[in-house]
Amino acid sequence: MYSSGLENHIVQPQTATSARKIILSGKVQGVGFRPFVFGLAKQQKLTGWVKNCMGTVEIFIQGSANNLDIFLVQLLNNKPPLSEPCIESNKSVDIQLFSDFNILNSEISKNSIISVPEDLFLCKKCLEEMNDPSNRRYLYPFINCTQCGPRYTLIKNLPYDRPNTSMAEFELCDACKSEYENPNDRRFHAEPVACEKCGPSLSFISAEINCKHNTLQSLDNSLNILEQGKTLAVKGIGGYHLMCDATNSTAIHRLRHNKKRPHKPLAIMFPVTDGDEFLIADQFVSLSNDDRAFLKQPSRPILLVNIKQRTVLSDLLAPGLDQIGIMLPYSPLHHLLLNKFNRPLVATSANLSGEPVLTNNSQVEQRLTHVADAFLHHNREIVRPADDPVYRTIANKPRPVRVGRGVSPVELTLPFELDQPVLALGAQMKNTITIAWGNRAVMSPHIGEMTAVRSLQVFESTIKDLQQLYNVNIQHIICDAHPGYTSSRWARKQNYPVDTVFHHHAHASTAYYESETSEDMMVFTWDGTGLGEDGTLWGGETFLGKPGHWKRVASMRPFNLPGGDKAGREPWRSAAAICWQTGREVNVLNNKTISIDTSLIKQAWKKNINSPQSTSVGRLFDAAAALCNIKAQASYEGQAAMQLETLCEIADPSLELPLMRIDGIYETDWEPLIDMLQDSSSSINQRAALFHGSLALTILHQAIAIRDEYSIDKVSFSGGVFQNKILTECALNLLEKNGFKVTLAKDIPMNDAGISFGQVIEFAHKQ
Repeated sequence: MYSSGLENHIVQPQTATSARKIILSGKVQGVGFRPFVFGLAKQQKLTGWVKNCMGTVEIFIQGSANNLDIFLVQLLNNKPPLSEPCIESNKSVDIQLFSDFNILNSEISKNSIISVPEDLFLCKKCLEEMNDPSNRRYLYPFINCTQCGPRYTLIKNLPYDRPNTSMAEFELCDACKSEYENPNDRRFHAEPVACEKCGPSLSFISAEINCKHNTLQSLDNSLNILEQGKTLAVKGIGGYHLMCDATNSTAIHRLRHNKKRPHKPLAIMFPVTDGDEFLIADQFVSLSNDDRAFLKQPSRPILLVNIKQRTVLSDLLAPGLDQIGIMLPYSPLHHLLLNKFNRPLVATSANLSGEPVLTNNSQVEQRLTHVADAFLHHNREIVRPADDPVYRTIANKPRPVRVGRGVSPVELTLPFELDQPVLALGAQMKNTITIAWGNRAVMSPHIGEMTAVRSLQVFESTIKDLQQLYNVNIQHIICDAHPGYTSSRWARKQNYPVDTVFHHHAHASTAYYESETSEDMMVFTWDGTGLGEDGTLWGGETFLGKPGHWKRVASMRPFNLPGGDKAGREPWRSAAAICWQTGREVNVLNNKTISIDTSLIKQAWKKNINSPQSTSVGRLFDAAAALCNIKAQASYEGQAAMQLETLCEIADPSLELPLMRIDGIYETDWEPLIDMLQDSSSSINQRAALFHGSLALTILHQAIAIRDEYSIDKVSFSGGVFQNKILTECALNLLEKNGFKVTLAKDIPMNDAGISFGQVIEFAHKQ
């Protein structure tokens, strides 16, 4: 029990006439909620106590009925800015003998409604203190308070108290302890609280320098490395970043070459200045007021924005694209580096391609010694990785591409009650996992591609970790219907009942949940590939109904993909597929971009050897990029489609594709696209506009045919193809002009990162 130290300054409480027991769930831990309750109770001359209980906050409060009413109103209206309390119960109870109001020690309860706090940015007050030479935390890169700092990435167990975090090993000095134990201090129970005397420190390691536990010297050494155009691995809140000068093409070329990441876009971080956080960013990128507000939210996400022409930003940051991911510094260390460097830095995840971000000091040196010239470590353990979240603005709202630090774990309320806790394993690409129990679901941060050994390790640790954090023991597993997925093979080795969900049913169910409807709707699920009910690779499907009862009502003309999965990184294969399927030859193969002898491949294709049938719109985008001579071979998934979109200033829906009814399914024939895409009398920009417009028009025509037959006018989209801003916005406008009601995802990624949550929705309704 902690004393407030204010007893002599507060009017003594009056005789209690009423008492209440209140339980609050939601975001009430790690956000200064107990000190807020303490101050409010003192202000209203009330007695009792407040305490943490495994994710919830419990309050016993008593006093005059009028003051209690005021307390209850202000409890929600004047809450701490980062909190999101939800009253679970508010009951009248018997009055007890209390002469004061106190904050009690945390309590472990099996029945608590647990909510895990996310990692937070550096607040304005702490930033001012860090830059104040007279402050004892001047230039200290681990400054924090109840309104900022790491949470999820350092919690080992709940309740969220210092002994249950990776800060437990740092014993508080007298000054920090005084702040930590004072309910009237903004660092009261700020669990990561520390200073240079008692907290974590920085170390700098390079081939020439071994500077351990010397924070200021390590910062100077790091800035020297960056000024020399070299690459620095920087340990942050949820993992390491690889950082270098974003205006130095030589430095970026070395980073790309050493990381074997030749083209995939690199995120950048901008310094902020007093009075105008975007003064420097405005020189390089185009930002709307909505962009600025979004970038400043507590999670400090990455947002894809348009690059200004003729800036000093390197063209190597996002080759062939007109948008780049930017973010503001969110940790004290970021601010210190960027304030001194005073220009944007590349801040890309420190990992090997497709793997989760690295978090361990020795491991990052071992695995990235060929990539980074130096390492800026700290000695605070990152308990679990959390990559940066990524968003793209589509239809005037930022939509999640990847969930991560500051956003996840994503806690969602289900519109039903589960009979038993379940674990959904997600997809092969962009993997996340979801645990669900009762009416709650929790989706993990981005894990990665399940082809990597380390991804499987993080996948397994995340499954164990989320169960421990939320005090849940799963009893059932849900996985993708594709038997070859890593997660599907893993599921079959576990000692739990296993159910499978088809890939595109999961996509449709995620979209249905986000639409907040209880009526039947149609969902377009366009992506790369996923196993369909008929054993072929789907990717251009339209479903009708609701979770557990999806009916496939429309699709695209199927084609056979030579080489199967190889087509995802070799767009020429998709071009060959649609050309061969229609009796044409592939002109794209013998030019300066690529020269391949396809005779053996075509023979195998004719015999259906390693050439699975597909309806994938994602592969159609690849084919279009190859036929336009934009990209015949890709170094990352989606590269061809992204470059094709960049060349499309606006969609032109003037090319109508035939729509037929085949075996009860509406099927669109893409064949007219082939000659158009190879027509050199039109510019590539015009061809890209016609391609995007024809697919948007396809959505409209399919939707009209379905509405005419089934009288359904509600529409949604899901699948990675709909991260294409041009296509999605054009289709949305066409549909709305024709009387359709359209919803888009807002909290869950439309790509495969949303599959695990969709599996939960689909499974529950099938039961």
